[in-house]
Amino acid sequence: MKLSEILKDSNYSTDIFNNAEITAIEANITAEEGKKGLVYYIQCLVRDKKIKLTPEEAVRQLYTYKLIHQYGYPVSRLRMEYAVNFGREVKRADIVIMDKTDPTVAYIMVEVKKPKAKDGREQLKSYCHGSGATMGVWTNGEKITYHHRKNPNFFEDIPGIPTAHEKLADILNKPFKMADLIAEDKLKESGKSLRDLVEEMEDEVLANAGVDVFEEVFKLIFAKLYDEYLGANDESRNLEFRNTGLSDPELKEKIQKLFDKANSKWDGVFGENEKITLTPTHLAVCVGSLEKVKLFNSNLDVVDEAFEYLINKSSKGEKGQYFTPRYVIDMCVKMLNPTEEDYMIDTAAGSSGFPVHAAMHVWRNMFRKKKMKISHLFTAQDKPQFCKDYVVDKVFAIDFDEKAVRVGRTLNLIAGDGQTNVLHLNTLDFSRWENTTSEESWEHYLDGFKRLKKLRRKNSKEGQDFMFFNMDVLMANPPFAGEVKEGTILNRYELATKNGKAAKSVGRDILFIERNLNFLKPGGRMAIVRHKAGLTTAAINIYASI
Repeated sequence: MKLSEILKDSNYSTDIFNNAEITAIEANITAEEGKKGLVYYIQCLVRDKKIKLTPEEAVRQLYTYKLIHQYGYPVSRLRMEYAVNFGREVKRADIVIMDKTDPTVAYIMVEVKKPKAKDGREQLKSYCHGSGATMGVWTNGEKITYHHRKNPNFFEDIPGIPTAHEKLADILNKPFKMADLIAEDKLKESGKSLRDLVEEMEDEVLANAGVDVFEEVFKLIFAKLYDEYLGANDESRNLEFRNTGLSDPELKEKIQKLFDKANSKWDGVFGENEKITLTPTHLAVCVGSLEKVKLFNSNLDVVDEAFEYLINKSSKGEKGQYFTPRYVIDMCVKMLNPTEEDYMIDTAAGSSGFPVHAAMHVWRNMFRKKKMKISHLFTAQDKPQFCKDYVVDKVFAIDFDEKAVRVGRTLNLIAGDGQTNVLHLNTLDFSRWENTTSEESWEHYLDGFKRLKKLRRKNSKEGQDFMFFNMDVLMANPPFAGEVKEGTILNRYELATKNGKAAKSVGRDILFIERNLNFLKPGGRMAIVRHKAGLTTAAINIYASI
């Protein structure tokens, strides 16, 4: 009997287990004739008796096998259905590893009874409280989480549990380089996304921390990206974004220093003297949750998804702006096929998905042309000068949402090695750009704006200096909700005027069509994502300027 059949249509899975573990457990399955057909049993690895095989029991036996054969725990230290007392009530923990020196004391609790992560973690924590266990593991076979009970009311995520020959301190203090992070990536092992982890941190810590969740998570991801960037370019370097047994205040000081270095390397995203405002205790929980997550991958979509969730929650959902699925972005990039000779812009960039993916597309083609190897850590590693020159000279992005611009600048700063053309402007209201760019707070956008100005097509009419550009490629997902009613904006658009008079209001998406066409030089090409009200799908319109 295959475990896949037992787990079919359940909330359990075998994703975190390897083929050898699955095969070994399947060898212990037997069948007996019952009143309604065959009934399947499994020989328990600890209790040495036949147990009716359910999806929960299958995952429990698989993880027990892992504890014995991967972690080296002897069967004598394992307990099944361990009694945990809650006053007069007694509950049963799925698996318990007993202390090495005192076999009457629970050391690590394992919970598989609740297949949903939030329910499972809550039950696990209550069992650890009730038994005094130092650590806890929850898994449903698809995802897995590890926790350290630091005190009765505080649990911290940890990267794993010790083997039978290790202590928790060995796990926290052992050398940890970029190669180790790749091998032990929490997202791959647990089956979660970075967005899942951010939501968990919100539920358990950040919602009651009295801070701006977007800002504080942004700071932590920013610091961790820098840590991974250094690790990807120096294989011998130990990663710093992790808790190696430091006190909470010591850990906060360490992470703040790492953030300061990142802020110095990639300036123009945070203020010069920006501080992490999370308390040391809350910070320790977040670091524990993120430390074994690999943020860099082939196209930065791990962080992209998490940033988009945070931006959407904090600001964008109210403005009719929604982020473009990455498969839609990839399709547009492949269809328009930007080259190293093309100037490219996104006029409603959000977190700059189109510019980042376009740059990656061009870079990969440049690498292939030069017969250079493309690493799986391509996004994190220092690029050749020809890559830097391309993204600095020819890739541009504009958005009017300040948070989205900062995220877009972060991703482009990494790609462009410290320079970026992501600009905080209102694309439609171009007659006021000169005033906007003269403000002191706009200083760190000036270099990118100077590069954009060089691509203008001159216009003799007053206030239209920024109406026409010479872009080769434009890709955008403009805001589709709401109307523009300002006459100073409308009277500059042909689609908003009739018989020499401006309309009282025009849909924002209509104005973006004209505005985007004016960004293109003759023969330029454009892809626009247009949403239909009430639909979750998006239509892609491809245009060529004539």
